[in-house]
Amino acid sequence: MNYPTPKFEQKIIHPENIAVRLRDIKSKTPLVFTNGCFDVLHRGHVTYLAQARELGAAMIVALNTDESVKRQGKGDDRPINCLANRLAVMASLECVDFVTYFDEDTPLNLILQIMPEILVKGGDWAVDKIVGSQQVLANGGQVHSIPFLYDTSTTKLVQQIRNNGN
Repeated sequence: MNYPTPKFEQKIIHPENIAVRLRDIKSKTPLVFTNGCFDVLHRGHVTYLAQARELGAAMIVALNTDESVKRQGKGDDRPINCLANRLAVMASLECVDFVTYFDEDTPLNLILQIMPEILVKGGDWAVDKIVGSQQVLANGGQVHSIPFLYDTSTTKLVQQIRNNGN
């Protein structure tokens, strides 16, 4: 039997199609934008994403490509999960309305193209250091740095796995 492609995969927008899909995205305002590697999804990620989504009517998440992750210096073996898998996992989350990706070191070009009303990053980012914050604020939007509720990180998780759970 042939099974249909899961519906959540329709949330994945390839960057070259952003302009075409921008109407769909911008019809849901205020639009929240966040970005990151989201390599191995954990409780800290899903809590943060759910909190970010609560700030608006819809949320788009932009993921770093595998090459972009490698340039961040997280280790030669990162990302653990390839972009296609990370996109699918992110798209499967109820709090995520759209997911895309970027190959640059920062998502600034995407932010400028989409110009969300709300820009969000995790608590390890000061608002004035969030890429795109000046542009979003100048356009009348909001920028948020959401404090972490859980002391979790992919790097710690990978180390724990390598050390057999210790």
